[in-house]
Amino acid sequence: MLALSIFLVTLVFVIWQPRGLGIGWSATGGALLALATGVIHLRDIPLVWHIVWDATFTFVALIIISLLLDEAGFFHWSAIHIARAGGGSGRKLFPLIILLGAGISAVFANDGAALLLTPIVLALLLRMDISPKGALAFIIATGFIADTASLPFMISNLVNIIVAKYFHIPFDRYAAIMVPVDIVSILATLGALWLLFGSHLPKHYHLEKLPDPRSVIHDPVVFRAAFPVLGAILLAYFLTARLNLPAFVIMSAAALFLLVLAGRWYSRREPPPIPVRKVLKEAPWQIVLFSLSMYLVVYGLKNAGLTDHLAHLLEMIGHSGVVASSLGMGFLAAILSSVMNNLPAVLAGTLSIQQAQGLSEPVRQAMIYANIIGCDLGPKLTPIGSLATLLWLHVLARKGEKIGWGDYIRTGFLLTPPILAVTLLSLALLI
Repeated sequence: MLALSIFLVTLVFVIWQPRGLGIGWSATGGALLALATGVIHLRDIPLVWHIVWDATFTFVALIIISLLLDEAGFFHWSAIHIARAGGGSGRKLFPLIILLGAGISAVFANDGAALLLTPIVLALLLRMDISPKGALAFIIATGFIADTASLPFMISNLVNIIVAKYFHIPFDRYAAIMVPVDIVSILATLGALWLLFGSHLPKHYHLEKLPDPRSVIHDPVVFRAAFPVLGAILLAYFLTARLNLPAFVIMSAAALFLLVLAGRWYSRREPPPIPVRKVLKEAPWQIVLFSLSMYLVVYGLKNAGLTDHLAHLLEMIGHSGVVASSLGMGFLAAILSSVMNNLPAVLAGTLSIQQAQGLSEPVRQAMIYANIIGCDLGPKLTPIGSLATLLWLHVLARKGEKIGWGDYIRTGFLLTPPILAVTLLSLALLI
């Protein structure tokens, strides 16, 4: 009960962030309290750090890349081209925006998609004079696709990196399983969103009000480097998949290369168009403190026996085969994520799978991947489920678009369970 109380208090402070404390310092307070009360021990710190360090610094490097490309105009340029491809038809534009969000989420992670795509889509909707109900459909779509399409690569979600590294899953083997599953998830998301919002989509929008795509490019040097750098990142991960190379090495090298270009560190003859110091300042450095501290608090739940109970439950589910194991683990991870946030939930699920005894290898593999799916998609049930959702709601509030928690939860419960079920069933067929 002490470990659970510390976790709940920590979670409240992480969400609330009093006096602008930030998620990192809020979580650190919980970790120090857990350490002071004996819920965790000093020897637990290096164990948890070993689990989270690579994923955390990879995520920071990825967000720096995202911010640099955003400052260069890459995402705005992409969104304008997508809007033009819609040809003035709202029903054609809707799936195209979802596919754009899926692409950004796959390469720049779910948090990057929520942080970068949302304000751009809002700006385009305003320019094209789309009705409030029609605009809401696009807004909800950008928020949901950020998480539901964050499955295909290890780098697509912090959750993915943590689980893949813990169970030593190479980049190529992970992608072989999860790219097809991600396609199913995207199609299921599109279908569910269309059923819920299709009648509100505008038949026409003002195509002529869109700006020239070239006008939004602020740094041509960084912009031209975008596609080669992104291609090189994915290629490098596939080529080094069997070398057990930390994911951070490749991502940080790409981030450093773009920083050199953006800052014009190779030439001082002209001031750089991108404020590099501002980008570095806005990078999510507090996620480093948050990852270590929040996982230490969750490790306290493990020490108190939570994962023993979860492991016993997984053992019972595992006797029913791959399909039941995929659905059972996926929905369990989803429920935990929606209640306790997906980052603590994924560690609880990962440790529980590791502790479960007597699982056949296909069942164990199904549970490993289902844990990822549940922690990627399940957070959409509640606003606190993932940092991407909290970021998305924060961006909307800053732009004057407020979605109440009650409205969000109703939408989440309508959309998430069917999308999650279809995605987990597709996983079971692939295992």
